[in-house]
Amino acid sequence: MKSYAIGALVAAIGIACAAPAAAQIGVEANGARADGHWGGEIGVGYSVGLAGFKITPSAGALVYSGSNDRYETQDNGGSSRCRDLSNGQYADKARCDNTKVKAYGRVEATYSIPLFATVGAGVRVGRDTRPYGIVALPLAPLLKLKGNAGPHYFAAGLTLGY
Repeated sequence: MKSYAIGALVAAIGIACAAPAAAQIGVEANGARADGHWGGEIGVGYSVGLAGFKITPSAGALVYSGSNDRYETQDNGGSSRCRDLSNGQYADKARCDNTKVKAYGRVEATYSIPLFATVGAGVRVGRDTRPYGIVALPLAPLLKLKGNAGPHYFAAGLTLGY
């Protein structure tokens, strides 16, 4: 399945280089369930289109709260402190930050129904390769409310640009 996604990404990049006049750069911010984690997706893409059809390769990062079995923030008489659970001593606050980041790549093919919606399909390549469906509703000329849903992948948020 990954070889199909890589082939689609290479084809999309080739199309993007061949038709720069019809291209648009865009950004996305989504709440997402991906790679087994709830978090936020932040991405950027390059869309190439003709007559309502668009191909959009994009890349981004899933930001989520990971697990840390060694350090924990505990209440210390009204103030929070980071504590090393292996020995009970206080630790630097940065050790209790469980924020994790995972990169991803996507390729989407969509069709825009003027003044109504954009529909399509995509493939997300992260820890696993996931196909998904797309529905986006226009809120303003370059702003859309977008949802992606597929097996073990869900995202909803805003797209600015393409």
